[in-house]
Amino acid sequence: MVFLSNIISDFMGIGRGFGKTILFGEHFVVYGLEGIPCALGQKTICNVEKISSEGGFELIDNRPASEEYKIKKKEEYTNLINAILTYLNVKDKLKITFSGDLVPASGVGASAAAAASLSEAISDEYNLNLNKEQINESAFIGESAGSGTPSGIDNTCAVYGGFLVFAKNLEGGKNKIENITIQKPIEIVLINSGKAALTKEVVDDVRKLKEEKPEEIGAVFEEYKKLVEEGKKALRDYNLEKIAELMEQNQELLRKINVSSDLLESIITLAKEAGAKAAKLTGTGRGGSIIALTPGKELQESVAKKIKEKGYEVTLTTIG
Repeated sequence: MVFLSNIISDFMGIGRGFGKTILFGEHFVVYGLEGIPCALGQKTICNVEKISSEGGFELIDNRPASEEYKIKKKEEYTNLINAILTYLNVKDKLKITFSGDLVPASGVGASAAAAASLSEAISDEYNLNLNKEQINESAFIGESAGSGTPSGIDNTCAVYGGFLVFAKNLEGGKNKIENITIQKPIEIVLINSGKAALTKEVVDDVRKLKEEKPEEIGAVFEEYKKLVEEGKKALRDYNLEKIAELMEQNQELLRKINVSSDLLESIITLAKEAGAKAAKLTGTGRGGSIIALTPGKELQESVAKKIKEKGYEVTLTTIG
């Protein structure tokens, strides 16, 4: 689908994209299995403004990101932005400004939030009137250019928000997107490892492992299928004890597909020693973030305080 950008508005376009965490399903969703992601309260804001008719873009990144993240992800974001400009047929040179309270790190869907916010901002600037499904498609195009073979889970959370059951349609049709409603939001602490990871590299490594050890990794995938069904029920029943148990099981499966790391494992141990009910990596792995289950504001604040004392950046937020 191509959108003609031949209408120049007199105002600056604005868009937003939510950060996300994945409760269950990292990497497994790439292969069409269901995942359970949730949008965060934090988001990326994008403003776009036409500055000339010569094409291209000027990027101003005011997000609260580490310099390491910006340097390591520069090529990924350049590819992401160019792909969206091409897809939406933008011929003008744009000034693109990212801001917001989402701290970019591997695991919180930062690139998808940027892709969603940019797509919505372009729609706003050029009066394209894109609906959420169209913005989601544009964001996925950007994610694909930046991250290689994304599942679509990050951009879907970035656009739609809330708690979702997501399954990628591997035949090219519409992806499965369903809402899960829970009794009340659950407090979590997101812990930034301070290490960035390249999504494409990790996704490619998992694919190679699956090809090299089909029986062993196939068994891991079968275990995950049972886990996600139990996860949906646990959320609907608001069974926090079961959710914690399943988070631990999911982390063990992620270890088996080699996407954890010594650094992440040390943070997981630290979080549980601080009182978290469970902790697991979220997102790409080998860096990025850990999600710690800390129901209740008192526990959330206590765990966050202890983690911060060890020098890690934390975000207190909720899921659901």
